[in-house]
Amino acid sequence: STMRKRQTTDLPCSSADLSEGREKLRLKQEVGLISGVSLIAGTMIGSGIFMSPEWVLHHMGSPASSLLIWAACGLLATFGALSYAELGTIIKESGGEYIYILRIFGSFPAFLFAYTSVILVRPAGLAAVCLSFAEYAVAPFYPGCTSPQVVVKCAAAACILVLTIINCLNVRLATSVMNVFTAAKLLALLVIVVGGLVLLAKGQTQSFQNAFQNTNAGIGTIGVAFYQGLWSYDGWNNLNYVTEELKKPEVTLPRAVMIAIPLVTCLYLLVNISYFAAMAPSELLTSGAVAVTWGDKVLGSWAWLISLSVALSTFGSSNGTFFSGGRVCYIAAREGHMPDILSMAHVRCLTPSPALLFTSAMSLVMIASGNFTSIVNFFSFIAWLFYGMTISGLLYLKIKKPELPRSYKVPIIIPIIVLIAAVYLVLAPIIDQPQIEMLYIALFIFSGVVLYFPLVRFKCHPRFLQRLTLHLQLFLEVAPTAQDVN
Repeated sequence: STMRKRQTTDLPCSSADLSEGREKLRLKQEVGLISGVSLIAGTMIGSGIFMSPEWVLHHMGSPASSLLIWAACGLLATFGALSYAELGTIIKESGGEYIYILRIFGSFPAFLFAYTSVILVRPAGLAAVCLSFAEYAVAPFYPGCTSPQVVVKCAAAACILVLTIINCLNVRLATSVMNVFTAAKLLALLVIVVGGLVLLAKGQTQSFQNAFQNTNAGIGTIGVAFYQGLWSYDGWNNLNYVTEELKKPEVTLPRAVMIAIPLVTCLYLLVNISYFAAMAPSELLTSGAVAVTWGDKVLGSWAWLISLSVALSTFGSSNGTFFSGGRVCYIAAREGHMPDILSMAHVRCLTPSPALLFTSAMSLVMIASGNFTSIVNFFSFIAWLFYGMTISGLLYLKIKKPELPRSYKVPIIIPIIVLIAAVYLVLAPIIDQPQIEMLYIALFIFSGVVLYFPLVRFKCHPRFLQRLTLHLQLFLEVAPTAQDVN
């Protein structure tokens, strides 16, 4: 085609050479146990613990029941990660859910996952994190009152645009930003935990008296509370996206999971206890930024340190989300499930700029049309739909293909529990509190059928799409990659 001829002429190597390079090159196995633990914990500890406690309490109604939700979310994340660890030792490829669904169920459901992930799930996750960053960034300018939504959304949009520039310019700059801001988030949580322990030592335990009073026990209510809590644990499966880069994945994957997630669970519980020690439940429910309110009550004139630390933490988390967002997109394009342009990299900066720009544009749309809690609910609904599909794939392999070599085996009861939880989390809110938006999401997922059969199954690529790809290549200065430059 014209596009391929132009690529062959303009680039130093032909497309055939690039294909050969893709087959010969392998990612370096440089991620060890400590790095694996850091990757899981660093991704999980983001904006959720600073935003979700208010909403978990809102849905559950009492401090004790909300703490139970946080503990149960940690247990579910651990079970899910252990199940994924076995999948990672059977299918030793990077790509997480996408590659597992592709290898177990085939091309069509894998395409639906990639289609939904690239257009909805990844942008929704980024939008939610950036909205939480914006809440904390603007909170000091509106003391004693709720920040205007217009200002919050403008700050979130500015955050996305800055992240786009950073990640499109330089990979090393993006990773440096991630490392610096990880220290900020750990400092903020450590201050909150220590402050809470001091308050408890002084006898501030009023929130824990009659702690189960006003508990809500509705099926749908608990499901939505789980959505808010599980948002804070999102990232438990991140190590499966880099399986090809792990040293001894059969050992590193399960060990990293068993260390990182229980540690994060304990930290989250201590932070929530600190919130309840400093605030009455009614105060926590009316706080738009829980950690800022905690800082005002505990640190006094030094409360601005919490706002700054949390803003830096959530900015770092959004950068991490943005940085890793192109991996599924790249692998899906490599498998022919996404447009070629989304798997290309900038010829000088060596960054996946088309995928990053697309994610940025979709995230801006979601920020304009939604708020934090609604975006998290819809993100969780889609995510657990595909988590359930992936776990059912593991159960299929355990029952139908027990002869497959696997160095780590999770007890079958664990993926069964995760699958039951996934079904519950998908169906309970629909049955108990149906929302028209969830119907729209389901329709969007299955709208991929319209694209799959002509574009992927029968490979009918209109000439104007080839021309568009060529023009975008020239405009964005991108080219097909011979290896994962990141």
